[in-house]
Amino acid sequence: MQLIESPAEMAAWSEAERLAGRRLGLVPTMGYLHRGHIALVAESRRRAARTIVSIFVNPLQFGPQEDLARYPRDLERDRAMAEEAGADVLFVPSVAAMYPEGFQTHVEVTEATRGLCGAFRPGHFRGVTTVVSKLFHQTRPHLAVFGEKDYQQLAVVRRMNRDFDFGIEIVGVPTVREADGLALSSRNVFLSPAERRTALCVPRALEAARSLHAAGERDALRLVAAARRVLGEEREVRIEYVSLVDPETMQEVGTAQSAVVLAVAVRVGKTRLIDNCFLTPDLRGGS
Repeated sequence: MQLIESPAEMAAWSEAERLAGRRLGLVPTMGYLHRGHIALVAESRRRAARTIVSIFVNPLQFGPQEDLARYPRDLERDRAMAEEAGADVLFVPSVAAMYPEGFQTHVEVTEATRGLCGAFRPGHFRGVTTVVSKLFHQTRPHLAVFGEKDYQQLAVVRRMNRDFDFGIEIVGVPTVREADGLALSSRNVFLSPAERRTALCVPRALEAARSLHAAGERDALRLVAAARRVLGEEREVRIEYVSLVDPETMQEVGTAQSAVVLAVAVRVGKTRLIDNCFLTPDLRGGS
């Protein structure tokens, strides 16, 4: 596996691979890799001849009171995991390389970012779409792979890809979970053992809504209330949102007559956790 730090070198490598007729896959990450990221690498390798894993803790997507400084970082660990997973390139640009002095251009998706995390993290998605658009230009992939746990992010990137004619195949991979159901996240490392147990109310809340939906309930208010009841049983949990949304527009819906996403964000102690599940009329789909 090759380690590349320069965006210009990255673009040159990708261009040479494309000229050789090889299909390129990109897995954008902020590092501190886990099995969820490895599943993304595996999907890229299945679909492409070469896989690029990028690691960049993007300051533009963190608010002033958020956890940029303490976000977990371990490049040597990430490098070993990416190589073992079969990545061909680990692209690790610096903040100075990504946002040189005088940088002043941003990319913003408007409607799909208004609710959910966009409402609680102003500017977050502008940071995401800005950095992803730069990564697309620097790595020049044929496809890019994202996890469905960050479902709003996936929907926003898909919208940007369409609106800007990037022509990149955007692939979503189902959420990878621990045996007890908790979605894998780099931020799970911040949870104390007690908080880790408390956090299990999130997958339980999704399952409560999913079971109600399977029994035939289609009213959004009742489905959301079922999830909220489970979350409300834990006094240490602060709910940010529980919403039933259209999987493409990310706008709230009143019924689950067609495929929808139930999205949840909570804080357990100081740690913010997000999760979601698909609700489909024929019960196909996953979380």
